[in-house]
Amino acid sequence: MTPFETINRGFNSVFVPGKLSIGVTVPIEHYPAGTLPTMQDQLSRAKLVEELGFKAIWTRDIALNVPEFGDVGQTYDPFTYLGYLAGQTKDIALGIASVALPLHHPLQVAKSAATIDQLSGGRMILGLASGDRPDEYPAMGIDFRSRGEQLREGIAYLRAAQENFPTLENNHFGSLNGKVDILPKAFGHKLPILVTGHSRQKEEWIAAHSDGWMYYNRNSQLQRHAVSTWRKNVAELASFDKPFMQATYVILNPDPDFPPQHIQLGFHTGVNYLNEFLEDLKMIGVNHVALNLRFNTGNMERTLETLAKFVLPNFH
Repeated sequence: MTPFETINRGFNSVFVPGKLSIGVTVPIEHYPAGTLPTMQDQLSRAKLVEELGFKAIWTRDIALNVPEFGDVGQTYDPFTYLGYLAGQTKDIALGIASVALPLHHPLQVAKSAATIDQLSGGRMILGLASGDRPDEYPAMGIDFRSRGEQLREGIAYLRAAQENFPTLENNHFGSLNGKVDILPKAFGHKLPILVTGHSRQKEEWIAAHSDGWMYYNRNSQLQRHAVSTWRKNVAELASFDKPFMQATYVILNPDPDFPPQHIQLGFHTGVNYLNEFLEDLKMIGVNHVALNLRFNTGNMERTLETLAKFVLPNFH
């Protein structure tokens, strides 16, 4: 098995075989479940995240405010927002985790993502998912039940969009007849595509058709099994090894020895346990962790600086 494929600057700085890198999810602010983020001070914090040495900034695609879900992400359109951040940063990878692909025509996704990739000098990482909020689909006249099939067809469309004057037919998104072209193309030879969760797909299909797998925070034993199965499938179905990443919610306690306490998809803890947790992830083969600090109640700048001083040097 060869190392990870060379795709673009963002992908290959975030994902290095045998290594663990750390990124941050926006909004970089405290907002409890059921509340809206203020989106204040985000640019200065994004610049600080890059300056401190975090490897990626991750946005989320949440089409509508579904109150029972309890989170609207950064509220802005993720592509517009990443385009804004691309012009304000230099080296940090710019990721979306993830676009609910059935809610968007893949031609538009291809154009938006490739535009950011070009403007940022190859820093775009595109996470894709089938979507999990049934209330969003009727608002757009889209069938929720077929979202798994739509994801597969959408990814095929995105791959075809990187070819010159592509030819493609599918059921949900129309056809490409070879007489028109989609511009711009990606900065590299393709857009790096990661699939989130299972997205109603078999794990073998994800290993064969994505450039990496994005998963959720789980206990070490379950995650070890997931990574092991992923590596096995990739070795059998792909020409390159492919990365595994996860998202984790963290409340950082000022006491470095504060023991872990469970929260939604993560924990409240001090830096000592956080380092142990991340080291364990590195040992089982996780390549990147996107930290979500929305439940963190401490000063955000101080939290980022603490992470940069006591956590990042152990992994970057």
